Amino acid sequence: MNGSFRISVWDPSLIISQIVAVQCIMYVTLGLWIILLLHVIAGHPISIDYIFKYQVNVKDVSGRLVIACFLLNSLICATALWAIVQRTKLCLDFSVTAHFLHFVASLLYNAAWPSSASWWVLNLSCVTITCVLGEFLCMRTEMKSIPLGMSARVDL
Repeated sequence: MNGSFRISVWDPSLIISQIVAVQCIMYVTLGLWIILLLHVIAGHPISIDYIFKYQVNVKDVSGRLVIACFLLNSLICATALWAIVQRTKLCLDFSVTAHFLHFVASLLYNAAWPSSASWWVLNLSCVTITCVLGEFLCMRTEMKSIPLGMSARVDL
């Protein structure tokens, strides 16, 4: 039968592998956006600081490009949620988990608590965009009609 519902069972290995996949896609695509926008287009040197440093300057061009990289990456992460997680109810969990792990990685990288308001606003915006767009994409897929190939028979 073509149309079937996904069985909800507790599968820790599936959940962990989905978290790892979403996290890897998040960092790989963010790195690609930074290479494309900051290095190729603007001519800035490639640095991991753009990903993990807390200083997000909205006044200079490189800061705006970093913001653009993060916001564009949110669109890719939402698409990753749609492709990997495929559940509307889990989009909030996975988007918050991915950005929480980014927060922990940034905390370890900087060895300090983030005090920049622009960093908090940027990351909360990215979580929101990723979650809402991921939920929208998953909901569109879940709301498609389920094909019923067999004729219904009732024995009375």
